[in-house]
Amino acid sequence: MIKPDGVQRGLVGEIISRFERRGLKLVAIKVESPSKEHLEKHYSDLASKPFFPSLIKYMTSGPVVAMVWEGRGAASLGRQLLGQTNPTASAPGTIRGDFCIDMGSNLIHGSDSQESAQKEIDLWFPNGVTEYQLDSAKWVYEQ
Repeated sequence: MIKPDGVQRGLVGEIISRFERRGLKLVAIKVESPSKEHLEKHYSDLASKPFFPSLIKYMTSGPVVAMVWEGRGAASLGRQLLGQTNPTASAPGTIRGDFCIDMGSNLIHGSDSQESAQKEIDLWFPNGVTEYQLDSAKWVYEQ
């Protein structure tokens, strides 16, 4: 998900292109201004953290772009593209390493496992994702 700061800074296309160039397949996307309740469900694993109220405030400050990417190892590959949660620890070439300074404005959320990805897909895309064959896959993956 591209967070409100990424949308407001006009980085949606840049971020999407990095996932596409890596060979991942976009199967769902939407722009939404999620409710406080929706975000509390999404970040329920962080509810006991002291920063939780400010996280929810930040995430409701503007629209987000929710996406689902498919591909071999998509969750771990996506996390590599994002960089560390703390942008100052992120390597140049990662999204956070190239575009972020503060942890409270770190542009993007990525699922940390296939299990959490499925939970988040169910929450953000209850009607499912688009199934299709990406013709370029034969140039990305060994058969």
